[in-house]
Amino acid sequence: MFEMMRWMKPTLAALISTPASPFNYPPAHTVDQVDDYFGTQVPDPYRWMEDVDSPEVKSWVDAENTLTQSYLAQIPGREQLQTRITELTNFERYTAPVKRGSRYFYAHNSGLQNQNVIYWQQGLTGEPKILLDPNTMSSDGTVALSDISITDDGQLAAYSIAEAGSDWVKWHVRDVTTGIDLPDLIEWSKFSHAAWLKDASGFFYEGYDQPAADALKAANYFHNVFFHKLGTPQSQDTLIFDRPDDKELNVGASVTDDGRYLILESSKGTSPNNQVSIKDLAHPDAPILKLVTTPDATYSIIDNDGSLFWLRTTLDAPNGKVIAIDLNHPDRSSWTTIIPESGNSLDAVSMVYDTLIASYLADAQSLVELHSRDGSLIQRLQLPTIGTVSGFSGHRHDDETFFQFSNFTTPGTIYRLDLNTRQTSLYRQPELQFDPAQFETTQDFYTSKDGTRVPMFLSCKKGLQRDGNAPTLLYAYGGFNVSLVPDFASSRVLWMERGGIYAQPSLRGGGEYGEAWHQAGTRLNKQNVFDDFIAAAEYLIANHYTCPARLAISGGSNGGLLVAAVEIQRPDLFGAVLAAVGVMDMLRFDKFTIGWAWKDDYGAPGENPAEFAAIYKYSPLHNVRPGLAYPPTLITTADHDDRVFPAHSFKYAAALQAAIAKGQQSDGNAAGPALIRIETRAGHGSGMPLSKRVELAVDQYLFLFRELGMLPAQL
Repeated sequence: MFEMMRWMKPTLAALISTPASPFNYPPAHTVDQVDDYFGTQVPDPYRWMEDVDSPEVKSWVDAENTLTQSYLAQIPGREQLQTRITELTNFERYTAPVKRGSRYFYAHNSGLQNQNVIYWQQGLTGEPKILLDPNTMSSDGTVALSDISITDDGQLAAYSIAEAGSDWVKWHVRDVTTGIDLPDLIEWSKFSHAAWLKDASGFFYEGYDQPAADALKAANYFHNVFFHKLGTPQSQDTLIFDRPDDKELNVGASVTDDGRYLILESSKGTSPNNQVSIKDLAHPDAPILKLVTTPDATYSIIDNDGSLFWLRTTLDAPNGKVIAIDLNHPDRSSWTTIIPESGNSLDAVSMVYDTLIASYLADAQSLVELHSRDGSLIQRLQLPTIGTVSGFSGHRHDDETFFQFSNFTTPGTIYRLDLNTRQTSLYRQPELQFDPAQFETTQDFYTSKDGTRVPMFLSCKKGLQRDGNAPTLLYAYGGFNVSLVPDFASSRVLWMERGGIYAQPSLRGGGEYGEAWHQAGTRLNKQNVFDDFIAAAEYLIANHYTCPARLAISGGSNGGLLVAAVEIQRPDLFGAVLAAVGVMDMLRFDKFTIGWAWKDDYGAPGENPAEFAAIYKYSPLHNVRPGLAYPPTLITTADHDDRVFPAHSFKYAAALQAAIAKGQQSDGNAAGPALIRIETRAGHGSGMPLSKRVELAVDQYLFLFRELGMLPAQL
């Protein structure tokens, strides 16, 4: 067990052995690579690190991992920390069940399984049977289920498998009753779902041509929709939809619940705006109806009743609304509004029992409304407290649906909604190794640099004294229209048990307040995201929650960019930094895998002079300066990350280490340390086995405990 102690650097140094001299970081040579951006000469001395499979890079990775682990090994309390995180993680977890035919399908984890297991049962009270157990597919848990789609009768399951954290997946088909796979196999699929025909004779999926170069590094262009007929080889799959005129389009296919229509959607990069086309599957020779030809908003089909379609859209409604379109009169002048835009962001809508179930975000927490087909409000669901809901799947004529509720101290709890009575009932609730009643969550609002009002959740032990001394973990994302909402993580409970505060602001760039909030943190407005985060830190300090020496910041992916950028801009403000799988080289993010798609959020540094200038000012790699006292930093990435190419983290770590070493040599500045932890047989985070997630959390918390002065009660 751990307890909080007053933090003083001399006391900490006396208790934990530290090197008497500056770190001997692994050597990372530099090259004379210089790129020209609109007349600006930009050096890239670590370009060689982009060859991640070279012996030179592998040697550097091994040396960095050795250094990091030797540093962490000095810190007492690993065994106690690992034991407690494991205890907090060891509880049964379920997802909301999905009904197909008379069968119910759901994911379950007994507690410490590396991967969730997919079960099915006959009816609500039937005996659970294993459909798919990824834990049996590898000895180390690094094979994960990426997606699964069940036929309407519940007899067949198309499922995709990812290895070592890769975004590339392979599709298989399993007979639900027998548990035996059919011979069908599909490769080189990515960012894909499976959409079955009503008669289960085959399904639509998305994929790419086989990469001609390194599949980990090569850029992914020309996303296509294919149809696979059961019992045939992939070589005979039919190309259904492609856009050879635009290599940057993302495409997707779905089939309406009545099986009548094929829905084809396309969008550019990470933009939420899309085009929609519809094909009548009852008439194979019928032309494709181009329903939405201009990607001027988000258009998401909810359901249909014959030719009448309901859609969620942001057209003239940044917070979202529901409209109806009759395919017999598809012109825009005939579109009708069913649920008008409100002051809250419309996050998702489903149609079950002829009821529109609308899930909103109200100040980044869930609010759920039931509406009739004509849009009139029936009622709001009563939720337990501040939290997040998900689920509400089902067909238009089903009379029940399920949803999951969670928050910072409540793991996913499953509820059943009876749509005849409109009453909710508890269906499954996990048994926990801690008492949620010991903690509380509040929501504060603070003002950013330009006067924007930003919400922030704060979770901690009840009665925590606000004396400016509490270790605080500030986590955020701020990008790609992603909404950060109350959710559960066992490691955060451990943090709060030890007297820490967990703080989660909803920065611009996310989707918490609709599309306008998203756009306010993109392209030339990206600095708003960093300003919002810095303002959150300043608010916590000014209001005596914490102080700079005890304030840690954390973020992953786009959030890794966030914490690295603010670390560079305000190194005085933070006591420690956790930067995970971050986009650190903002001038070359579009050169690898799917990075080109992020230009809609970040801008195009090689194509637009104004966007280059904005990006160059905050790109973490290009703004590291020798002589500054950067806070202690632990960078984490994975050798198989084929979304955010690991060279981003490699180059940033090398640059930060070189700057710190130079500062130590010139004036003895004791900045840092800057360490990097590179996971093997792992990717961007999706599908990472539980054992690796626990090990990562232990290392990150050991680092924070040391740097923020949080020591074990018994050394």
